[in-house]
Formats: sequence, C-alpha cells, structure tokens
Amino acid sequence: MSYFSLLSIQKILNNFKLIIFDVEELSIHGGSLRIYVKHEENTKIKNEERVNELIEKEVNAGLTVISNYENFSQQVNDTKIKIWNFFSSAIKNNKKIVGYGAPAKGNTMLNFCGIGKELLEYTVDISPHKQGLFLPGTHIPIKKPDIIKQTKPDYVIILSWNFRDEIVEQMNYIREWGGKFVVLHPKIEIF
Repeated sequence: MSYFSLLSIQKILNNFKLIIFDVEELSIHGGSLRIYVKHEENTKIKNEERVNELIEKEVNAGLTVISNYENFSQQVNDTKIKIWNFFSSAIKNNKKIVGYGAPAKGNTMLNFCGIGKELLEYTVDISPHKQGLFLPGTHIPIKKPDIIKQTKPDYVIILSWNFRDEIVEQMNYIREWGGKFVVLHPKIEIF
C-alpha cells in the first residue's frame, strides 16, 4: 500500500505532462483523494480552485518539510514500543489476547511490530472468505467470531479500528466475563 499527498502526485504527473484539474477529499479509509487529471494541452477543461486550496492546505500542514517526516518516523517507532509494552505487560500478567478483524492495515501494524501467534492467539472476522486462513507474515489464524464466547479472552484487539463502534456493539458481551476492548491506533486505548 502506498500513500500520496496531492503535492507528490502532482509532481509525478507533471513528468508525463498531466495536470490535476480537480480533486475531492473523501473520508473512506481514514481519508482519500479522488483526483481528476487532464493532459497539459487540454484547454477545454478548467482547473478548479479546490486543487490550489488543497495544495495550500498541504503546504500549511508541513508536507514539504523533511523534518516533519523524520518526526513522524520517530512517532511510529514510539508507538511500536508502546504496543510492545502493552503485549509484554498483558502476557506477563497471564492475560489472553485475541484480535477482531483481518484487515490489511491491522496486519501491516502487527507485522511491523513483530506481533505473531505467540502473542495474539487468533483473530476473528465475519467474512467467511477469511475464516480458516492465516494473516500473512504473522501466521495468526483467522476464526469465526463465535469462538470468542468459548475462549473468553481478557482483551480483544480491534484490528479494524475504522469499524470500532460496530465491533464493540456486536461483541459487547465480552464484558460479561470482564473482557476489554483494545484499540492500538492512533493511540492505545483499553476500554
């Protein structure tokens, strides 16, 4: 997976004599851009002002400043340590930890943090197409959600954090045995 700002896409497209003439900011996947492109010789399609507005927004957010990316890198590493500390403490206290969801973003985070099946026993997913398979790289098994009622974990890590509210509503019964939900992104929350 890769991520681009409008500024970076604009730079790439300029190499091919292409111009972004319009852009829409979408909320899907935590924020996405839908861009509209034309050849630089096309004078029939006018350039929309929201392209300039978004470029200005990105510049003001510091997307052209290298030190901001270095700081972001440090924040990512700090988050990794906090995630490791959570797992380490939970395991030390004999807590059973499982996951909910098998999304690419959650799997990327687990792989980056080095969290495998020795720390996260299994994850569940409502998609029958994922059940019975394993998360890539970590080899964490993906099971049906009803197994959570049988194994009664102490913590359910919500790997599909963008569906947090729906998952909590669906799995709220874990509170019957004192189970808690955990979200690891953008910060660790235990509730």
